Amino acid sequence: MFDQLFSSASALTRHRSAPFLNERVRFLSACMDRGTPRETLRELALELIVIAEQLILRSETSFNRPTWKRWAHRCAYQQPPRHKFKDPIKAKRRFRLTATRWLKFLGRLHTSGHYQHFVDEFASYMEHERGLSPMTVDMNCGQVRRFLTRHCTDGQQLSDISIRQIDKAIAQKQSDDCSRISIRTYATSLRGFFRYAEMRGWCRKGLASAITTPRVYQHESMPSGPSWEIIQNLLNGMADDSPVDIRDRAILMLFALYGLRSGEVRRLQLTDFDWEREVIRIARPKPRLVQELPLTPTVGGAVIRYLTEVRLHCPSAYVFLTLHAPHGPLSRASLWDAVSRRLRPLNPSTRHQGPHSLRHACATHLLAQGLSLKEIGDHLGHRDPESTAIYAKVDFVGLRQVAEFDLGGVP
Repeated sequence: MFDQLFSSASALTRHRSAPFLNERVRFLSACMDRGTPRETLRELALELIVIAEQLILRSETSFNRPTWKRWAHRCAYQQPPRHKFKDPIKAKRRFRLTATRWLKFLGRLHTSGHYQHFVDEFASYMEHERGLSPMTVDMNCGQVRRFLTRHCTDGQQLSDISIRQIDKAIAQKQSDDCSRISIRTYATSLRGFFRYAEMRGWCRKGLASAITTPRVYQHESMPSGPSWEIIQNLLNGMADDSPVDIRDRAILMLFALYGLRSGEVRRLQLTDFDWEREVIRIARPKPRLVQELPLTPTVGGAVIRYLTEVRLHCPSAYVFLTLHAPHGPLSRASLWDAVSRRLRPLNPSTRHQGPHSLRHACATHLLAQGLSLKEIGDHLGHRDPESTAIYAKVDFVGLRQVAEFDLGGVP
């Protein structure tokens, strides 16, 4: 491995004599198999030496956040002199990321510490006993994991968590200017987890029932999305031939024209496009069905251009991949950034500027074109008609007709 990266005899000696040789070689070999460039592999190899000299790996390793930050700081200032003074903050972040990837690869890092097995059991319960969709399971586990990581002290047992801690976490959401719907979702996830924890005897009795959520009225808010004119300007402004614009143009078309959710785009696979029949198959996580939609020439052309000009030939079955090695499926954060950084300059007044805002824009545009709420719900993959009913609030033409309806002299 190191013979392919370094030619200097002293460099080879240093890499071969550093701690955890086999573990470092396994990780670098896996990165090479995923298409990581040689220069990036050289940088990873240098960082792994510093990390290996600073960290002590044990089979039962469970790193907490403060310790992890201290190690990252120490590693950043132990790097070779030619890197040391460029950007210490960026260096700490990079070492932290490299160490996290390495330890996860070795199976020796649990991001939620000693809470992880509780969250895993809760996830299994939601999936196998309650029959919840994978998207709902991931969302609930993410909320619970954030609470346990941010608001519980290191080593604290679930049996020691008090309602005061939970109330403080919910109050923090309010001070962060989160919407009432977001706060309710957070509190509901915690209530579900602690209800299961009570059933398993992990925490105090009555903890779940003491969690209160803000009152949210059905359809109290308006769908938040840009106008269709802004959507057209957004897509027309992506005429650049750069690889990222070619890829993101196809992604934004799927968001805006099909109203897909972020997870649905992220999970799209090459076999979901039937080019002969000109259809696209969408795996809907909430209704738990696969829906076929006609593939429009505009969207199909954008996807074909990405596949032929940008996407590398690699074994991954996912359609949209990262542009830099190691190549893998895009994260939710990457999809959000692809929309937000282009939408924000065009429509800075809109509160929501992520992929879901384009879903709202799609629904509102279909309503303006005269489609019924049932047709719009089918297009968006809604299981419950109530999910589509909120768009009746933006049907100003229909509302005006109701307001102007002649009741025949009835006062």
